[in-house]
Amino acid sequence: MTLLLPATAAAAQSPSSPPLTEADVFNIEYATSPQIAPDGRRVAYVRHGTDIMADRRISNLWIVNADGTNNHPVTTGKQSDDQPRWSPDGTRIAYVSDRDGTGQLYVVWVETGYTVKVTNLAYPPNGIAWSPDGKQLAFTALVADKPPQIATLPAPPEGAKWAAPAVVIDKLIYRYDGAGYLKTGFVHLFTVSAEGGVPRQVSSGAFQHGGVFDASAPVWAPDGKSIVLSANRRADYELEPLDTEIHEFSLGDASVRQLTSRKGPDGSPAISPDGRFIAYVGFDDRYQGYQINRLYVMDRDGRNSRPLAVSLDRSPDQPSWAPDGSGILFVYDDQGDSKLGLATLDGKVRTLTGRLGGGGSAYGGASYSVARTGAFAIGYSSAGVPGEVAVGTMVNPTPRVVTDVNSDLLAARRLGTVEEIWYPSSRDQRRIHGWIIKPPGFDPSRKYPLILEIHGGPFANYGPRFDFEKQVYAGKGYVVLYTNPRGSTSYGEEFGNLIHHAYPGDDFFDLNSGVDAVVAKGYIDPSQLFVTGGSGGGVLTSWVIGRTTRFRAAATVYPVINWTSWLLTSDVPSFGAKYWFPGLPWDNAEHYEKRSLLSVVKNVKTPTMVITGEEDYRTPMSESEQYYAALKLLGVESVLVRVPGEPHGIRRIPSHHMAKMANIAGWFDRHRGSTP
Repeated sequence: MTLLLPATAAAAQSPSSPPLTEADVFNIEYATSPQIAPDGRRVAYVRHGTDIMADRRISNLWIVNADGTNNHPVTTGKQSDDQPRWSPDGTRIAYVSDRDGTGQLYVVWVETGYTVKVTNLAYPPNGIAWSPDGKQLAFTALVADKPPQIATLPAPPEGAKWAAPAVVIDKLIYRYDGAGYLKTGFVHLFTVSAEGGVPRQVSSGAFQHGGVFDASAPVWAPDGKSIVLSANRRADYELEPLDTEIHEFSLGDASVRQLTSRKGPDGSPAISPDGRFIAYVGFDDRYQGYQINRLYVMDRDGRNSRPLAVSLDRSPDQPSWAPDGSGILFVYDDQGDSKLGLATLDGKVRTLTGRLGGGGSAYGGASYSVARTGAFAIGYSSAGVPGEVAVGTMVNPTPRVVTDVNSDLLAARRLGTVEEIWYPSSRDQRRIHGWIIKPPGFDPSRKYPLILEIHGGPFANYGPRFDFEKQVYAGKGYVVLYTNPRGSTSYGEEFGNLIHHAYPGDDFFDLNSGVDAVVAKGYIDPSQLFVTGGSGGGVLTSWVIGRTTRFRAAATVYPVINWTSWLLTSDVPSFGAKYWFPGLPWDNAEHYEKRSLLSVVKNVKTPTMVITGEEDYRTPMSESEQYYAALKLLGVESVLVRVPGEPHGIRRIPSHHMAKMANIAGWFDRHRGSTP
């Protein structure tokens, strides 16, 4: 497959240019969320950057012609604009912006720039969708309830300043990573006039219709009389978080009809252009750690469901219909590459293109949109392209990259080259996939220090996508190895479930064998080995240094250390108990304990940094504190780095993201010693 690149993006970088550094977090930009116009002639997208003076991330909407010309902003300012959606006639774009402090729904007329603020909500809208006639918009938003109250206290005297009152919590899921402590209430479906007005609440009841519980967006029926939405309307939704069903909400009488019914998720509905069928994805839940989605088509009323693409041992997602109704487009990850596929109604599957991604990370992630003409737009990323917009057609799917938001930065920086590697695991000779980033100006006759960087998830994948953090480490003179050990997605369900109820475990051999394979290439100093990883990668970092002393230093980043305490303090307790363990801790104490990182901490001799955000509710700070205290009690050289205001990932605030990289690299630099 040939990919057509802008001249500036493909241009060679000067050998005298400096490498990327952590300070470039304030310079790099990403083009994401491409939305192609109905006529296929233009693409709206989100351009992400930073405000160095305010130390915050910002984003604006831009439009580019499908041939790459006339790239220009639609919105400007130091706010966050997101979720662009074209009106059916292609004259307007709806989007969400926090320019007035709280996320609200706006509509801009593309030719004139005239903008209307459509909503004035207490809580931000999500999943916006135009009605077929372009007169209304659907979205989901939180409807707050009064928090539970047990005690009745006397009012303070006039003029007194009492402290904030106690907060009563009666939900299992009361905080969520990135969102913080959740407001009491339920997410509901709304419609509103596209010209503004009072939103109408369509759904009702004590059920969650989106938000942190389900990311599906509303889908209008072609006749505009109903909306289809995936939702978990179980009374025990907190205990069965994945059991979503597809529902149809009538706009006439607000009645709701459930269209699917099985144990397991059914989501991402897409209605065929003629209104006769619904495509969706889901699976029959077996409470396994990794279960691949299947692509389904059912009649409009929910009957006659049948699977498509049954030969594909990968997870289809984000289905949308081909304009002529002949098939369904979807995205999927295959061997670390995010691809756009097409499944025809007769069961055949073909790949249209790969390299979907963007956002500055080697992790998987894809976005795309399709026009009525059959043209499509994708978010594109490769080892040397951070995140751009590319355009293709279903007839000629070879994409053309039409944006180049980092031409100025990349013309002045040298990147490390990326090399693919496959190697056998010492555990069972399975082939493990990975990539090596070599420092800019790499000289194979030299000896370099090596960083093994481990992905999280653990059910996720790395790929040959641009990774800002890894390029920064390579720019400091390290060879960086990142791999997809057993349990990684995009290699089939069997490979992913090798760590089902066995994580961490044999993934150690996959990782250690990768280090052996790179050392064998001759350009690594075997006395200068380092290891790091975040989340599940933090788990495996601690697992690795509990099994070997070959690494000179380690940085475990927002890890889980004690599975029992993690389950009872994280934001996903029911998910952890049902999918990652065979049951609750008190019924399976031995199972939890043998997989705990405390089970191997007594073996650790490696100098170790532990770094976590103080608002991380996915792998709470208390996990890092336990590990740090254990290392100190054992006399292991160690430091604990706490990052205020940061959730999982430590990327919310640009300077904190910079500090994360600088601390990890600084810790390794401190322990490099002399290099031959």
